[in-house]
Amino acid sequence: MKRIAIFPGSFDPITTGHKDIVLRALPLFDKIIIAIGENSDKKTLFPLEKRLKWINQTFKEYDNVVTETFDCLTVDYCNRVGAKYILRGVRNEMDFAYEKNIFEINKAINPDIETIFLFSNSKQDFVSSSFVREMMLYKKDIRPYLPSNIDLD
Repeated sequence: MKRIAIFPGSFDPITTGHKDIVLRALPLFDKIIIAIGENSDKKTLFPLEKRLKWINQTFKEYDNVVTETFDCLTVDYCNRVGAKYILRGVRNEMDFAYEKNIFEINKAINPDIETIFLFSNSKQDFVSSSFVREMMLYKKDIRPYLPSNIDLD
């Protein structure tokens, strides 16, 4: 049986922190699905097509990393694609508290789905998509926080 993990998020935009989590998780799984979900609480800055393009550019050399979209509960999406694992990155205590609550809800809905937490690399622990969007708003250079091979145009 293949070990399939989904890495859900809005990836608005994908950051060096996201990339680091996926690359560090690759040895743990046979396949990682980067799953762009529709979060009713989040308004995105970048269109879905652009986010898909950037993720695909970032992981183009990794056959075991694919990108998909979903519009249901994460655990329901796991069932749909046969994933038994949810991959999550944790940067700090606030992330941990938030992620633990989601873990508990997911476990209550489907106890067969395991959540795997990877702590951010200390060089990445301040990088978030929100931070990057804020930097863009004030016309600051965001390149250091994005995977080097994505085309912003």
